[in-house]
Amino acid sequence: MASASRDVITGRGSHSKVKSAKLLEVLNAMEEEESSNNREEIFIAPPDNASGEFTDEDSGDEDSQRGAHLPGSVLHASVLCEDSGTGEDNDDLELQPAKKRQKAVVKPQRVWTKRDIRPDFGSWMASDPHIEDLKSQELSPVGLFELFFDEGTINFIVNETNRYAWQKNVNLSLTTQELKCVLGILILSGYISYPRRRMFWETSPDSHHHLVADAIRRDRFELIFSYLHFADNNELDANDRFAKVRPLIIRMNCNFQKHAPLEEFYSFGESMCEYFGRRGSRQLYTGKPLRLGYKIWCGTTSRGYLVWFEPSQGTLFTKPDRSLDLGGSMVVKFVDALQERGFLPYHIFFDKVFTSVKLMSILRKKGVKATGTVREYRTERCPLKDPKELKKMKRGSFDYKVDESEEIIVCRWHDSSVVNICSNAVGIEPVRVTSRHSGTAKTRTQVHQPSLVKLYQEKVGGVGRMDQNIAKYKVKIRGMKWYSSFIGYVIDAALNNAWQLHRICCQDAQVDLLAFRRYIACVYLESNADTTSQGRRSRRLETESRFDMIGHWIIHQDKRTRCALCHSQTNTRCEKCQKGVHAKCFREYHIR
Repeated sequence: MASASRDVITGRGSHSKVKSAKLLEVLNAMEEEESSNNREEIFIAPPDNASGEFTDEDSGDEDSQRGAHLPGSVLHASVLCEDSGTGEDNDDLELQPAKKRQKAVVKPQRVWTKRDIRPDFGSWMASDPHIEDLKSQELSPVGLFELFFDEGTINFIVNETNRYAWQKNVNLSLTTQELKCVLGILILSGYISYPRRRMFWETSPDSHHHLVADAIRRDRFELIFSYLHFADNNELDANDRFAKVRPLIIRMNCNFQKHAPLEEFYSFGESMCEYFGRRGSRQLYTGKPLRLGYKIWCGTTSRGYLVWFEPSQGTLFTKPDRSLDLGGSMVVKFVDALQERGFLPYHIFFDKVFTSVKLMSILRKKGVKATGTVREYRTERCPLKDPKELKKMKRGSFDYKVDESEEIIVCRWHDSSVVNICSNAVGIEPVRVTSRHSGTAKTRTQVHQPSLVKLYQEKVGGVGRMDQNIAKYKVKIRGMKWYSSFIGYVIDAALNNAWQLHRICCQDAQVDLLAFRRYIACVYLESNADTTSQGRRSRRLETESRFDMIGHWIIHQDKRTRCALCHSQTNTRCEKCQKGVHAKCFREYHIR
Protein backbone atom coordinates (compact mmCIF):
# COMPACT_ATOMS: atom_id res chain seq x y z
CA MET A 1 0.00 0.00 0.00
CA ALA A 2 1.13 3.58 -0.49
CA SER A 3 3.39 5.08 2.13
CA ALA A 4 0.69 7.50 3.26
CA SER A 5 -1.36 4.59 4.53
CA ARG A 6 1.43 3.22 6.73
CA ASP A 7 1.26 6.01 9.30
CA VAL A 8 -0.70 4.12 11.95
CA ILE A 9 -0.87 3.72 15.70
CA THR A 10 1.07 0.76 17.03
CA GLY A 11 -0.22 -0.67 20.29
CA ARG A 12 2.26 -1.20 23.17
CA GLY A 13 0.24 -0.54 26.31
CA SER A 14 0.26 3.12 27.28
CA HIS A 15 3.40 3.94 25.25
CA SER A 16 1.75 3.81 21.82
CA LYS A 17 3.16 6.02 19.10
CA VAL A 18 0.69 8.12 17.14
CA LYS A 19 1.23 8.77 13.46
CA SER A 20 -1.54 10.27 11.36
CA ALA A 21 -2.43 10.47 7.70
CA LYS A 22 -4.97 12.53 5.84
CA LEU A 23 -8.29 10.89 5.01
CA LEU A 24 -7.96 11.87 1.35
CA GLU A 25 -4.60 10.09 1.16
CA VAL A 26 -6.00 6.97 2.84
CA LEU A 27 -8.97 6.87 0.47
CA ASN A 28 -6.65 7.07 -2.52
CA ALA A 29 -4.48 4.30 -1.09
CA MET A 30 -7.54 2.10 -0.42
CA GLU A 31 -8.63 2.45 -4.03
CA GLU A 32 -5.23 1.16 -5.19
CA GLU A 33 -5.37 -1.96 -3.00
CA GLU A 34 -8.10 -4.39 -4.01
CA SER A 35 -7.72 -7.06 -1.36
CA SER A 36 -6.00 -7.71 1.97
CA ASN A 37 -6.03 -10.32 4.75
CA ASN A 38 -5.47 -8.06 7.80
CA ARG A 39 -8.27 -6.05 9.36
CA GLU A 40 -7.79 -2.93 11.43
CA GLU A 41 -10.10 -0.32 12.91
CA ILE A 42 -10.04 3.12 11.30
CA PHE A 43 -10.92 6.27 13.23
CA ILE A 44 -11.29 9.77 11.79
CA ALA A 45 -10.03 12.38 14.22
CA PRO A 46 -12.09 15.59 14.49
CA PRO A 47 -10.61 18.64 12.75
CA ASP A 48 -9.07 21.49 14.64
CA ASN A 49 -12.05 23.78 14.00
CA ALA A 50 -14.68 21.19 14.97
CA SER A 51 -16.31 23.50 17.45
CA GLY A 52 -16.91 26.06 14.77
CA GLU A 53 -18.63 24.34 11.85
CA PHE A 54 -19.77 20.90 13.06
CA THR A 55 -23.17 20.23 14.60
CA ASP A 56 -25.17 17.21 15.79
CA GLU A 57 -27.35 17.24 12.68
CA ASP A 58 -27.05 14.59 10.00
CA SER A 59 -25.21 15.67 6.86
CA GLY A 60 -27.29 13.44 4.62
CA ASP A 61 -27.63 9.86 3.53
CA GLU A 62 -24.36 8.06 4.19
CA ASP A 63 -24.91 5.56 1.42
CA SER A 64 -25.26 8.27 -1.19
CA GLN A 65 -22.04 10.20 -0.44
CA ARG A 66 -18.69 9.45 -2.01
CA GLY A 67 -15.24 10.44 -0.83
CA ALA A 68 -14.80 13.14 -3.43
CA HIS A 69 -17.96 14.88 -2.24
CA LEU A 70 -17.02 15.05 1.46
CA PRO A 71 -16.26 18.45 3.03
CA GLY A 72 -12.65 19.59 2.91
CA SER A 73 -12.42 19.63 6.72
CA VAL A 74 -13.23 15.90 6.75
CA LEU A 75 -10.96 14.97 3.82
CA HIS A 76 -7.97 16.63 5.54
CA ALA A 77 -8.73 15.24 9.01
CA SER A 78 -6.25 12.94 10.69
CA VAL A 79 -6.85 9.19 10.33
CA LEU A 80 -5.78 6.86 13.13
CA CYS A 81 -5.59 3.09 13.02
CA GLU A 82 -5.28 0.63 15.90
CA ASP A 83 -3.81 -2.84 15.63
CA SER A 84 -5.31 -5.90 17.25
CA GLY A 85 -3.20 -5.48 20.40
CA THR A 86 -0.61 -8.28 19.96
CA GLY A 87 2.03 -6.35 21.87
CA GLU A 88 4.58 -6.43 19.01
CA ASP A 89 6.02 -3.47 17.18
CA ASN A 90 3.74 -2.89 14.21
CA ASP A 91 5.49 0.00 12.53
CA ASP A 92 5.50 -1.92 9.26
CA LEU A 93 1.81 -2.80 9.38
CA GLU A 94 -0.16 -1.58 6.43
CA LEU A 95 -3.49 0.16 6.87
CA GLN A 96 -6.18 -2.10 5.45
CA PRO A 97 -9.55 -0.85 4.28
CA ALA A 98 -12.56 -1.55 6.45
CA LYS A 99 -15.12 -4.05 5.31
CA LYS A 100 -17.26 -2.57 2.59
CA ARG A 101 -20.84 -1.71 3.46
CA GLN A 102 -23.38 -3.95 1.81
CA LYS A 103 -25.49 -2.25 -0.75
CA ALA A 104 -29.15 -1.71 0.06
CA VAL A 105 -31.52 -4.23 -1.43
CA VAL A 106 -33.18 -2.73 -4.48
CA LYS A 107 -36.93 -3.24 -4.38
CA PRO A 108 -38.39 -4.66 -7.56
CA GLN A 109 -40.35 -2.15 -9.55
CA ARG A 110 -44.04 -2.69 -10.04
CA VAL A 111 -45.31 -3.82 -13.42
CA TRP A 112 -48.22 -1.64 -14.55
CA THR A 113 -50.72 -2.87 -17.17
CA LYS A 114 -53.61 -1.13 -18.95
CA ARG A 115 -56.60 -3.20 -17.79
CA ASP A 116 -59.33 -3.08 -15.17
CA ILE A 117 -58.83 -4.40 -11.66
CA ARG A 118 -59.85 -7.94 -10.67
CA PRO A 119 -60.28 -7.81 -6.86
CA ASP A 120 -60.54 -11.00 -4.83
CA PHE A 121 -62.40 -9.65 -1.76
CA GLY A 122 -65.53 -11.31 -0.47
CA SER A 123 -68.89 -9.55 -0.55
CA TRP A 124 -70.35 -7.86 2.53
CA MET A 125 -72.75 -10.24 4.28
CA ALA A 126 -72.43 -9.17 7.93
CA SER A 127 -75.43 -8.22 10.08
CA ASP A 128 -75.47 -6.09 13.21
CA PRO A 129 -77.27 -7.76 16.15
CA HIS A 130 -76.18 -4.99 18.54
CA ILE A 131 -78.17 -2.34 16.69
CA GLU A 132 -81.20 -4.63 16.64
CA ASP A 133 -80.85 -4.97 20.41
CA LEU A 134 -80.72 -1.18 20.81
CA LYS A 135 -83.85 -0.84 18.69
CA SER A 136 -85.71 -3.27 20.94
CA GLN A 137 -84.70 -1.32 24.07
CA GLU A 138 -86.16 1.98 22.73
CA LEU A 139 -83.60 4.06 24.59
CA SER A 140 -84.24 7.74 25.21
CA PRO A 141 -81.63 10.39 24.28
CA VAL A 142 -80.23 10.26 27.82
CA GLY A 143 -79.98 6.46 27.63
CA LEU A 144 -78.13 6.70 24.30
CA PHE A 145 -75.72 9.34 25.64
CA GLU A 146 -75.01 7.21 28.70
CA LEU A 147 -73.87 4.35 26.48
CA PHE A 148 -70.65 6.39 26.18
CA PHE A 149 -70.56 8.38 29.43
CA ASP A 150 -71.64 5.28 31.33
CA GLU A 151 -71.58 4.69 35.06
CA GLY A 152 -68.00 3.41 35.00
CA THR A 153 -66.75 6.50 33.15
CA ILE A 154 -68.64 8.89 35.45
CA ASN A 155 -67.29 7.18 38.59
CA PHE A 156 -63.77 7.21 37.12
CA ILE A 157 -63.91 10.98 36.52
CA VAL A 158 -65.31 11.56 40.02
CA ASN A 159 -62.52 9.53 41.63
CA GLU A 160 -59.71 11.14 39.64
CA THR A 161 -61.09 14.64 40.29
CA ASN A 162 -61.34 14.00 44.03
CA ARG A 163 -57.82 12.53 44.02
CA TYR A 164 -56.39 15.58 42.24
CA ALA A 165 -58.17 17.97 44.65
CA TRP A 166 -56.86 15.96 47.62
CA GLN A 167 -53.31 16.24 46.21
CA LYS A 168 -53.85 20.01 46.19
CA ASN A 169 -55.08 19.90 49.84
CA VAL A 170 -58.68 20.60 48.86
CA ASN A 171 -61.57 18.52 50.18
CA LEU A 172 -63.79 18.59 47.08
CA SER A 173 -66.06 15.59 47.78
CA LEU A 174 -67.47 15.57 44.25
CA THR A 175 -70.51 13.33 43.68
CA THR A 176 -71.88 11.79 40.49
CA GLN A 177 -74.96 14.03 40.66
CA GLU A 178 -72.80 17.17 40.76
CA LEU A 179 -70.68 15.91 37.85
CA LYS A 180 -73.81 15.35 35.77
CA CYS A 181 -74.91 18.91 36.57
CA VAL A 182 -71.54 20.14 35.29
CA LEU A 183 -71.96 18.05 32.12
CA GLY A 184 -75.46 19.44 31.67
CA ILE A 185 -74.18 23.04 31.87
CA LEU A 186 -71.41 22.29 29.38
CA ILE A 187 -73.94 20.78 26.95
CA LEU A 188 -76.32 23.71 27.44
CA SER A 189 -73.53 26.18 26.65
CA GLY A 190 -73.48 24.80 23.11
CA TYR A 191 -76.81 26.42 22.23
CA ILE A 192 -77.08 29.11 24.95
CA SER A 193 -73.88 31.10 25.14
CA TYR A 194 -72.98 34.11 27.27
CA PRO A 195 -69.86 36.29 27.04
CA ARG A 196 -69.07 35.23 30.61
CA ARG A 197 -70.21 31.93 32.03
CA ARG A 198 -71.03 33.51 35.40
CA MET A 199 -73.93 35.32 33.74
CA PHE A 200 -75.93 32.09 34.01
CA TRP A 201 -76.26 32.76 37.75
CA GLU A 202 -76.80 36.54 37.64
CA THR A 203 -80.09 37.84 38.97
CA SER A 204 -80.51 40.29 36.09
CA PRO A 205 -83.64 39.46 34.10
CA ASP A 206 -81.79 39.63 30.78
CA SER A 207 -79.29 36.90 31.66
CA HIS A 208 -80.53 34.80 34.59
CA HIS A 209 -81.04 31.14 33.68
CA HIS A 210 -83.14 29.45 36.36
CA LEU A 211 -82.40 25.92 35.13
CA VAL A 212 -78.67 26.40 35.76
CA ALA A 213 -79.06 28.49 38.89
CA ASP A 214 -81.41 25.96 40.50
CA ALA A 215 -79.19 22.98 39.62
CA ILE A 216 -75.88 23.99 41.22
CA ARG A 217 -74.39 27.04 42.87
CA ARG A 218 -72.01 29.21 40.85
CA ASP A 219 -69.00 28.90 43.18
CA ARG A 220 -69.48 25.15 43.45
CA PHE A 221 -69.50 24.82 39.67
CA GLU A 222 -66.34 26.93 39.35
CA LEU A 223 -64.57 24.86 42.01
CA ILE A 224 -65.49 21.53 40.39
CA PHE A 225 -64.62 22.73 36.90
CA SER A 226 -61.20 23.99 38.01
CA TYR A 227 -60.28 20.60 39.53
CA LEU A 228 -61.76 18.41 36.81
CA HIS A 229 -59.17 15.69 36.19
CA PHE A 230 -58.85 12.44 34.24
CA ALA A 231 -55.56 10.78 35.24
CA ASP A 232 -53.31 10.16 38.22
CA ASN A 233 -50.44 12.64 38.08
CA ASN A 234 -48.13 10.09 39.71
CA GLU A 235 -48.52 7.65 36.81
CA LEU A 236 -48.19 9.91 33.76
CA ASP A 237 -46.24 8.75 30.72
CA ALA A 238 -43.50 11.28 29.93
CA ASN A 239 -43.55 10.23 26.26
CA ASP A 240 -47.25 11.04 25.84
CA ARG A 241 -48.26 14.66 25.41
CA PHE A 242 -51.89 13.73 26.13
CA ALA A 243 -51.13 11.63 29.20
CA LYS A 244 -53.49 13.71 31.36
CA VAL A 245 -56.46 12.64 29.23
CA ARG A 246 -55.17 9.27 27.99
CA PRO A 247 -57.39 7.16 30.33
CA LEU A 248 -60.45 9.05 29.07
CA ILE A 249 -59.40 8.56 25.44
CA ILE A 250 -59.04 4.82 26.02
CA ARG A 251 -62.44 4.56 27.70
CA MET A 252 -64.23 6.61 25.05
CA ASN A 253 -62.63 4.68 22.19
CA CYS A 254 -63.73 1.45 23.83
CA ASN A 255 -67.34 2.67 24.21
CA PHE A 256 -67.43 4.18 20.71
CA GLN A 257 -66.29 0.91 19.14
CA LYS A 258 -68.54 -1.22 21.34
CA HIS A 259 -71.73 0.53 20.20
CA ALA A 260 -70.67 1.51 16.66
CA PRO A 261 -72.97 0.45 13.80
CA LEU A 262 -71.39 -2.43 11.90
CA GLU A 263 -71.09 -1.08 8.35
CA GLU A 264 -69.05 -1.79 5.27
CA PHE A 265 -67.95 1.78 4.44
CA TYR A 266 -65.81 3.96 6.72
CA SER A 267 -64.00 7.28 6.33
CA PHE A 268 -60.67 8.31 7.79
CA GLY A 269 -59.44 11.87 8.05
CA GLU A 270 -58.33 14.79 10.19
CA SER A 271 -60.46 16.78 12.60
CA MET A 272 -59.55 19.92 14.53
CA CYS A 273 -60.21 20.71 18.19
CA GLU A 274 -60.09 24.47 18.68
CA TYR A 275 -57.33 25.63 21.03
CA PHE A 276 -55.57 29.01 21.30
CA GLY A 277 -53.16 28.34 24.17
CA ARG A 278 -49.42 27.82 24.10
CA ARG A 279 -49.12 24.06 24.42
CA GLY A 280 -46.70 22.37 22.04
CA SER A 281 -49.28 20.02 20.49
CA ARG A 282 -51.14 22.94 18.97
CA GLN A 283 -50.97 23.06 15.17
CA LEU A 284 -51.84 25.64 12.50
CA TYR A 285 -53.65 24.59 9.32
CA THR A 286 -54.60 26.92 6.53
CA GLY A 287 -57.73 26.23 4.52
CA LYS A 288 -59.56 24.68 7.50
CA PRO A 289 -62.66 26.07 9.26
CA LEU A 290 -60.68 25.72 12.50
CA ARG A 291 -57.12 26.66 11.69
CA LEU A 292 -55.56 26.61 15.17
CA GLY A 293 -55.85 23.77 17.65
CA TYR A 294 -55.21 20.08 18.18
CA LYS A 295 -55.28 17.83 15.14
CA ILE A 296 -57.17 14.60 15.77
CA TRP A 297 -57.04 11.50 13.59
CA CYS A 298 -60.61 10.23 13.19
CA GLY A 299 -62.21 7.11 11.76
CA THR A 300 -65.96 7.40 11.19
CA THR A 301 -68.81 5.66 9.45
CA SER A 302 -70.06 7.17 6.20
CA ARG A 303 -72.85 8.97 8.14
CA GLY A 304 -70.49 10.55 10.67
CA TYR A 305 -70.45 8.21 13.72
CA LEU A 306 -67.00 8.50 15.34
CA VAL A 307 -65.60 4.98 15.76
CA TRP A 308 -61.98 5.72 16.73
CA PHE A 309 -59.92 8.84 17.40
CA GLU A 310 -56.37 9.70 18.42
CA PRO A 311 -54.90 13.19 18.98
CA SER A 312 -51.87 13.88 16.81
CA GLN A 313 -48.51 14.32 18.54
CA GLY A 314 -46.22 14.38 15.50
CA THR A 315 -43.43 11.95 14.69
CA LEU A 316 -41.47 12.98 17.80
CA PHE A 317 -43.91 11.18 20.12
CA THR A 318 -45.60 8.82 17.62
CA LYS A 319 -43.29 6.55 15.66
CA PRO A 320 -44.76 5.61 12.27
CA ASP A 321 -44.65 2.06 10.98
CA ARG A 322 -41.81 1.04 8.71
CA SER A 323 -42.21 2.15 5.07
CA LEU A 324 -45.26 4.31 5.96
CA ASP A 325 -45.60 7.92 6.99
CA LEU A 326 -47.46 9.02 10.11
CA GLY A 327 -50.84 9.36 8.36
CA GLY A 328 -50.62 5.89 6.83
CA SER A 329 -49.68 4.43 10.22
CA MET A 330 -52.80 5.96 11.76
CA VAL A 331 -54.95 4.35 9.05
CA VAL A 332 -53.44 0.96 9.92
CA LYS A 333 -54.21 1.53 13.63
CA PHE A 334 -57.81 2.37 12.78
CA VAL A 335 -58.11 -0.81 10.70
CA ASP A 336 -56.70 -2.84 13.60
CA ALA A 337 -59.37 -1.34 15.88
CA LEU A 338 -62.09 -2.23 13.36
CA GLN A 339 -60.85 -5.81 13.06
CA GLU A 340 -61.28 -6.32 16.81
CA ARG A 341 -64.98 -6.78 15.98
CA GLY A 342 -64.18 -9.33 13.28
CA PHE A 343 -62.08 -9.74 10.15
CA LEU A 344 -64.63 -8.48 7.67
CA PRO A 345 -64.13 -6.88 4.22
CA TYR A 346 -64.38 -3.28 5.42
CA HIS A 347 -63.96 -0.52 2.85
CA ILE A 348 -61.98 2.54 4.03
CA PHE A 349 -61.98 5.90 2.22
CA PHE A 350 -59.39 8.65 2.80
CA ASP A 351 -57.80 11.57 0.96
CA LYS A 352 -54.35 12.24 -0.48
CA VAL A 353 -52.84 13.01 2.92
CA PHE A 354 -52.85 9.27 3.69
CA THR A 355 -53.00 7.41 0.37
CA SER A 356 -50.02 5.59 -1.12
CA VAL A 357 -49.61 2.44 -3.16
CA LYS A 358 -47.69 0.92 -0.25
CA LEU A 359 -50.62 1.56 2.13
CA MET A 360 -53.02 -0.04 -0.36
CA SER A 361 -50.78 -3.11 -0.45
CA ILE A 362 -50.68 -3.39 3.36
CA LEU A 363 -54.47 -3.05 3.69
CA ARG A 364 -55.01 -5.62 0.95
CA LYS A 365 -52.90 -8.12 2.90
CA LYS A 366 -55.11 -7.42 5.93
CA GLY A 367 -58.22 -8.18 3.87
CA VAL A 368 -59.46 -4.58 3.90
CA LYS A 369 -60.64 -2.60 0.87
CA ALA A 370 -59.41 0.95 0.43
CA THR A 371 -59.92 3.85 -1.96
CA GLY A 372 -58.46 7.34 -1.88
CA THR A 373 -57.05 10.23 -3.84
CA VAL A 374 -53.27 10.06 -4.15
CA ARG A 375 -50.41 12.43 -4.87
CA GLU A 376 -48.42 11.70 -8.00
CA TYR A 377 -45.12 11.00 -6.22
CA ARG A 378 -46.81 8.22 -4.19
CA THR A 379 -47.99 6.22 -7.21
CA GLU A 380 -44.62 4.41 -7.47
CA ARG A 381 -43.97 5.56 -11.03
CA CYS A 382 -47.28 4.48 -12.48
CA PRO A 383 -46.99 5.45 -16.19
CA LEU A 384 -50.16 7.48 -16.69
CA LYS A 385 -50.79 10.29 -19.14
CA ASP A 386 -49.20 13.57 -18.26
CA PRO A 387 -51.63 15.92 -16.42
CA LYS A 388 -50.92 18.71 -18.92
CA GLU A 389 -51.81 16.41 -21.80
CA LEU A 390 -54.94 15.16 -20.04
CA LYS A 391 -56.14 18.75 -19.43
CA LYS A 392 -56.15 19.34 -23.17
CA MET A 393 -58.55 16.43 -23.64
CA LYS A 394 -62.31 16.48 -23.16
CA ARG A 395 -63.59 16.79 -19.60
CA GLY A 396 -64.29 13.33 -18.22
CA SER A 397 -61.29 11.73 -19.95
CA PHE A 398 -59.22 9.37 -17.83
CA ASP A 399 -56.26 7.01 -17.92
CA TYR A 400 -55.55 4.08 -15.64
CA LYS A 401 -53.09 1.26 -14.94
CA VAL A 402 -53.16 -1.82 -12.69
CA ASP A 403 -50.28 -3.38 -10.78
CA GLU A 404 -50.06 -6.98 -11.99
CA SER A 405 -48.79 -8.49 -8.74
CA GLU A 406 -51.16 -6.97 -6.17
CA GLU A 407 -54.22 -5.78 -8.13
CA ILE A 408 -53.91 -2.09 -7.22
CA ILE A 409 -55.33 0.41 -9.69
CA VAL A 410 -54.32 4.04 -10.18
CA CYS A 411 -56.67 6.24 -12.22
CA ARG A 412 -56.10 9.80 -13.43
CA TRP A 413 -59.39 11.57 -14.17
CA HIS A 414 -59.94 14.99 -15.75
CA ASP A 415 -62.69 16.89 -13.95
CA SER A 416 -62.44 20.60 -13.17
CA SER A 417 -58.82 19.66 -12.44
CA VAL A 418 -56.82 16.45 -12.81
CA VAL A 419 -57.40 14.00 -9.94
CA ASN A 420 -55.45 10.83 -9.11
CA ILE A 421 -57.37 8.03 -7.36
CA CYS A 422 -55.98 4.74 -6.11
CA SER A 423 -57.89 1.64 -4.99
CA ASN A 424 -57.35 -2.02 -4.23
CA ALA A 425 -61.02 -2.99 -4.54
CA VAL A 426 -62.94 -0.85 -7.08
CA GLY A 427 -62.16 -0.52 -10.77
CA ILE A 428 -63.17 1.53 -13.77
CA GLU A 429 -66.27 -0.32 -14.89
CA PRO A 430 -69.04 0.50 -15.05
CA VAL A 431 -68.30 3.99 -16.39
CA ARG A 432 -71.28 6.25 -15.70
CA VAL A 433 -72.33 9.60 -17.12
CA THR A 434 -72.79 12.26 -14.45
CA SER A 435 -73.73 15.93 -14.44
CA ARG A 436 -70.98 18.36 -13.41
CA HIS A 437 -71.01 22.13 -13.06
CA SER A 438 -68.98 24.09 -15.60
CA GLY A 439 -67.59 27.33 -14.19
CA THR A 440 -66.76 28.90 -17.55
CA ALA A 441 -70.06 28.16 -19.26
CA LYS A 442 -72.04 28.47 -15.97
CA THR A 443 -74.05 25.41 -16.92
CA ARG A 444 -74.03 21.72 -16.08
CA THR A 445 -72.35 19.34 -18.51
CA GLN A 446 -72.42 15.56 -18.87
CA VAL A 447 -69.06 13.85 -18.25
CA HIS A 448 -67.90 10.25 -17.95
CA GLN A 449 -67.07 9.11 -14.43
CA PRO A 450 -65.27 5.85 -13.53
CA SER A 451 -66.83 3.62 -10.89
CA LEU A 452 -64.13 4.16 -8.23
CA VAL A 453 -64.49 7.96 -8.55
CA LYS A 454 -68.26 7.81 -8.03
CA LEU A 455 -68.01 5.52 -5.00
CA TYR A 456 -65.28 7.67 -3.46
CA GLN A 457 -67.34 10.86 -3.77
CA GLU A 458 -70.35 9.18 -2.16
CA LYS A 459 -68.62 7.61 0.86
CA VAL A 460 -65.63 9.77 1.79
CA GLY A 461 -67.41 12.54 3.72
CA GLY A 462 -67.94 10.85 7.10
CA VAL A 463 -65.38 12.93 9.00
CA GLY A 464 -66.72 16.13 7.44
CA ARG A 465 -70.28 15.28 8.54
CA MET A 466 -69.09 14.67 12.08
CA ASP A 467 -67.23 18.00 12.11
CA GLN A 468 -70.36 19.75 10.82
CA ASN A 469 -72.51 18.28 13.61
CA ILE A 470 -69.97 19.18 16.30
CA ALA A 471 -69.49 22.74 15.03
CA LYS A 472 -73.23 23.55 15.18
CA TYR A 473 -73.64 23.43 18.97
CA LYS A 474 -70.16 22.76 20.36
CA VAL A 475 -69.38 23.31 24.03
CA LYS A 476 -68.46 26.96 24.56
CA ILE A 477 -67.23 26.93 28.17
CA ARG A 478 -63.45 26.75 28.45
CA GLY A 479 -61.19 26.53 31.48
CA MET A 480 -57.62 27.55 32.25
CA LYS A 481 -56.22 24.05 31.73
CA TRP A 482 -54.97 23.10 28.27
CA TYR A 483 -57.19 20.03 28.01
CA SER A 484 -60.50 21.79 28.78
CA SER A 485 -61.18 22.37 25.07
CA PHE A 486 -60.34 18.73 24.34
CA ILE A 487 -62.88 17.58 26.96
CA GLY A 488 -65.51 19.71 25.24
CA TYR A 489 -64.61 17.99 21.96
CA VAL A 490 -65.05 14.55 23.55
CA ILE A 491 -68.48 15.52 24.95
CA ASP A 492 -69.56 16.84 21.54
CA ALA A 493 -68.34 13.65 19.84
CA ALA A 494 -70.31 11.50 22.31
CA LEU A 495 -73.45 13.58 21.67
CA ASN A 496 -72.97 13.24 17.93
CA ASN A 497 -72.62 9.46 18.25
CA ALA A 498 -75.69 9.22 20.48
CA TRP A 499 -77.70 11.22 17.95
CA GLN A 500 -76.50 8.99 15.10
CA LEU A 501 -77.74 5.94 17.03
CA HIS A 502 -81.02 7.76 17.68
CA ARG A 503 -81.49 8.28 13.93
CA ILE A 504 -80.93 4.56 13.34
CA CYS A 505 -82.96 3.18 16.26
CA CYS A 506 -85.88 5.65 16.37
CA GLN A 507 -86.85 6.12 12.76
CA ASP A 508 -90.51 6.78 13.62
CA ALA A 509 -89.93 9.52 16.24
CA GLN A 510 -86.71 11.25 15.25
CA VAL A 511 -85.68 14.63 16.65
CA ASP A 512 -83.03 16.95 15.26
CA LEU A 513 -79.62 17.45 16.87
CA LEU A 514 -80.61 20.63 18.71
CA ALA A 515 -83.69 19.08 20.34
CA PHE A 516 -81.59 16.01 21.18
CA ARG A 517 -78.99 18.08 23.02
CA ARG A 518 -81.61 20.23 24.74
CA TYR A 519 -83.35 17.16 26.10
CA ILE A 520 -80.16 15.73 27.61
CA ALA A 521 -79.15 19.08 29.15
CA CYS A 522 -82.58 19.62 30.71
CA VAL A 523 -82.79 16.10 32.14
CA TYR A 524 -79.28 16.29 33.63
CA LEU A 525 -79.92 19.69 35.22
CA GLU A 526 -83.41 18.92 36.51
CA SER A 527 -82.93 15.36 37.73
CA ASN A 528 -79.57 16.06 39.43
CA ALA A 529 -80.36 19.48 40.90
CA ASP A 530 -79.17 20.20 44.44
CA THR A 531 -82.26 20.53 46.66
CA THR A 532 -80.46 20.28 50.02
CA SER A 533 -78.83 23.73 50.11
CA GLN A 534 -80.33 26.41 52.30
CA GLY A 535 -82.85 28.59 50.52
CA ARG A 536 -83.55 26.10 47.73
CA ARG A 537 -86.98 24.78 47.07
CA SER A 538 -87.53 21.19 48.16
CA ARG A 539 -89.20 20.18 44.95
CA ARG A 540 -88.10 20.56 41.36
CA LEU A 541 -89.53 23.25 39.13
CA GLU A 542 -91.99 21.73 36.72
CA THR A 543 -94.32 24.53 35.69
CA GLU A 544 -92.43 25.20 32.48
CA SER A 545 -90.77 21.90 31.60
CA ARG A 546 -93.94 19.84 32.11
CA PHE A 547 -95.79 21.64 29.32
CA ASP A 548 -92.94 22.55 26.95
CA MET A 549 -93.67 19.46 24.74
CA ILE A 550 -89.92 18.90 24.32
CA GLY A 551 -88.14 15.66 25.09
CA HIS A 552 -90.68 13.83 27.28
CA TRP A 553 -90.15 10.06 27.14
CA ILE A 554 -91.96 7.31 28.98
CA ILE A 555 -89.60 4.72 30.47
CA HIS A 556 -89.90 1.64 32.67
CA GLN A 557 -89.08 1.78 36.40
CA ASP A 558 -88.45 -1.14 38.73
CA LYS A 559 -90.25 0.35 41.73
CA ARG A 560 -93.96 1.04 41.39
CA THR A 561 -95.08 4.59 42.25
CA ARG A 562 -98.28 6.64 42.14
CA CYS A 563 -99.34 8.08 38.79
CA ALA A 564 -99.15 11.87 38.85
CA LEU A 565 -102.51 12.09 37.07
CA CYS A 566 -104.80 9.26 38.26
CA HIS A 567 -102.82 8.44 41.46
CA SER A 568 -102.96 4.68 40.96
CA GLN A 569 -99.89 2.42 40.99
CA THR A 570 -97.71 2.40 37.87
CA ASN A 571 -94.34 1.01 36.80
CA THR A 572 -93.67 3.68 34.14
CA ARG A 573 -92.57 7.30 34.48
CA CYS A 574 -91.62 10.37 32.46
CA GLU A 575 -87.85 10.54 32.27
CA LYS A 576 -87.73 14.34 32.07
CA CYS A 577 -90.34 15.16 34.74
CA GLN A 578 -89.27 12.24 36.96
CA LYS A 579 -92.94 11.55 37.73
CA GLY A 580 -94.76 8.26 37.64
CA VAL A 581 -97.23 8.31 34.75
CA HIS A 582 -99.30 5.60 33.07
CA ALA A 583 -98.92 5.23 29.33
CA LYS A 584 -102.63 6.05 28.99
CA CYS A 585 -102.22 9.17 31.17
CA PHE A 586 -98.95 10.33 29.60
CA ARG A 587 -100.32 12.70 26.96
CA GLU A 588 -103.05 14.19 29.17
CA TYR A 589 -100.57 14.84 32.02
CA HIS A 590 -98.34 16.95 29.75
CA ILE A 591 -101.09 19.12 28.24
CA ARG A 592 -103.39 19.83 31.26
